[in-house]
Amino acid sequence: MLKNLRIVLILVVLMVLLVLGVRHPINSPYGPKAMEENALYTAFTSRSPKHLDPALSYSGDETPFTYSIYEPLYGYHYLERPYHLIPKTAQELSEPVYYDKQGKVLPQITPGEQVYKSVYTIRIKSGIKYQPHPAFARDAKGQYRYYPMPSLDLSHAYSIADFPEVGTRYLTAHDYVYGFKRLASPRLASPISAVMAEHILGFEQFVKQLAELDRQESRSAWLDLREPVLEGVQAIDDLTLEITVLGKYPQFKYWLAMTFTAPVPWEAERFYSQPGMAEHNLSLNSWPVGTGPFMLTESITNRRHILERNPNYRGEPYPCTGEPGDQAAGLLRDCGQMMPFLDKVVFSIEKESVPLMGKFLQGYYDVPQVERGEYGVAMTVAAGDSADKAQLYDERGLQLRTNAEPGLFYLGFNWLDPVVGKGDSAEQAERNRKLRLAISIAFDWEQYVSIFMNSQALVAQSPVPPGVLGYQPLPQGANPYVYEQEADQIKRRSLEEARTLLAQAGYPDGRDAKTGKPLILYFDSMTGMGADASMDWMRRQLGQIGIQLEVRASDYNRFQEKMKKGAAQLFIWGWNADYPDAENFLYLLYGPQAKVAHGGENASNYHNAEYDSLFEQMRYLDDGPEKESVIHRMVDIVRHDAAWMWGYIPNSGGAYQSWVGNAKPTQMVRDSLQYLRVDSEQRNLLTQQWNRPNWWPMAFFFAAIWALIALVRALAKRRHQAQALEPKTTRSRG
Repeated sequence: MLKNLRIVLILVVLMVLLVLGVRHPINSPYGPKAMEENALYTAFTSRSPKHLDPALSYSGDETPFTYSIYEPLYGYHYLERPYHLIPKTAQELSEPVYYDKQGKVLPQITPGEQVYKSVYTIRIKSGIKYQPHPAFARDAKGQYRYYPMPSLDLSHAYSIADFPEVGTRYLTAHDYVYGFKRLASPRLASPISAVMAEHILGFEQFVKQLAELDRQESRSAWLDLREPVLEGVQAIDDLTLEITVLGKYPQFKYWLAMTFTAPVPWEAERFYSQPGMAEHNLSLNSWPVGTGPFMLTESITNRRHILERNPNYRGEPYPCTGEPGDQAAGLLRDCGQMMPFLDKVVFSIEKESVPLMGKFLQGYYDVPQVERGEYGVAMTVAAGDSADKAQLYDERGLQLRTNAEPGLFYLGFNWLDPVVGKGDSAEQAERNRKLRLAISIAFDWEQYVSIFMNSQALVAQSPVPPGVLGYQPLPQGANPYVYEQEADQIKRRSLEEARTLLAQAGYPDGRDAKTGKPLILYFDSMTGMGADASMDWMRRQLGQIGIQLEVRASDYNRFQEKMKKGAAQLFIWGWNADYPDAENFLYLLYGPQAKVAHGGENASNYHNAEYDSLFEQMRYLDDGPEKESVIHRMVDIVRHDAAWMWGYIPNSGGAYQSWVGNAKPTQMVRDSLQYLRVDSEQRNLLTQQWNRPNWWPMAFFFAAIWALIALVRALAKRRHQAQALEPKTTRSRG
């Protein structure tokens, strides 16, 4: 019994010593020293990134990796707005030289229809090195260490770290050529192959050439793209790239800021093409190879991914200029300091939003999700709705920043519909136009934004959003067909004006003037939630002027089918900018992009001959007053036609811990990780403070243990005494 008591006492003492020795929060998801490291901790949801190969990657959750590892020729200024390009690996932004069909150089002001080709000659910075990687490793004889390699050598290789020898080399123009060629490869099926075929000289023929070459080669063999010639993309020398674009297309420069056009070293593709590599998840999709500030060093599917500082990265200075307010926000303190500031970035899986936000509020995530813009918005709204949350966020010192980004949600009218569409005669077209205007006035989008967006959006006045050339802020940017201006204030036109327009359209009080039947419009929804609050709100808006609205809810696939056939009447559609140019939005109303006739992105099937002509003129113009003037005229046309109800521009935002520096939310600048810095000392102090264990329940536990021990000892003593007092008896021998 006493021996057992001693064991219990020893265990209790050990527990007390353990408790007293705990210096770090016991609920931390990381190691004891993690909060002290110069690392940024964030999360990813649903699944690991699927495509990190630059020829294939087109998903938002992949961009924190691809844009941190690869370096396109151009990028975007991190702080200045409107967004504009800056050189990355290029020495400077290249101005194209224009030629006619006879090869004669044309003036820069030549009309686009006279330009046969545009030639971009881009000089690349010298001294840029690739990250350390086994694809570049060589032996003492100068031969590649891991090529060719017997499949037996892969028996224990499931990560790049399993290859002990690495090497590097300098970036050349040939790597950009190789990257462009891969976009045409039949083995990759890049999502932008068709776009490149439309714009790059000889690309369409190159696609056919590679298809024939692929048929001749074994599928297991590496398809070497060094020898086949792509006419429109050439390396003049090791540091000079020449790209030839068909016609005049000034927006092509934005494609040079996307990782689709990033450099790919042929050694990497050859290394990963070896037998057995794919089975071990060794490919550019899983282990990219780049020259950027970070490199992928750990990748555990659907669990954790780690980016670490690329030791070969040359470093780039933090910007010294920004937009108004950046200086006061402390975003220029690191002016001229060399980036990146972080040693590593740790991405951990979080399958549910509740634990993700819980860990963020505990300080274990510095940023909830790098690529997602809704967290700052959602938390700003939550703070406005709840005093307790507002107090908590304030106590934590959280940085919640929101702003309008180049994107748009609009309510579209199907131009093929006989009631709300173009109409089959000039008279019917005018009546339908007045109907669309009446509806546009009746829909109070300011109220919608207040109720359903918690005021975290701007009411759109045109297809052109903020941050894009051609956008006009209020009051001069107001839609005059829907709003009227008094002094410097604008207000929505009255319901009485809407009713007058409705009567002129042939529907006095919401009834057909000829038949007396009520006017019923149909809203097609892909949410499957035809009876939710927003749909009820829409019904009430039209009900104010006597129009009835019926909601036809269907699943996503059925809705898409309706749109392809032009069977929807009213619908809501959204668009986020691929690049910050008005063309990216105005082409949503360009006739040759009509969804029914051409399978394009003009979901309304809108067509206006003058607008289409101006669009074709505008897309050839360089940024400047002339282009801006053309954009304004195009906006006037679609406002007059009421081609859409312009809807709203949702805010994007970021949520950051107080110790995260240089945090500016953006959905356009994808390489933002290199700009961020972390005060790990402050983080370590605050996470310990916020997650300090509450040990008082242990006091009750220890007291119960001691009481139990005392009780056991008392019982043992009493039993011993009772045994001592019992009379001894002598057994007789039989």
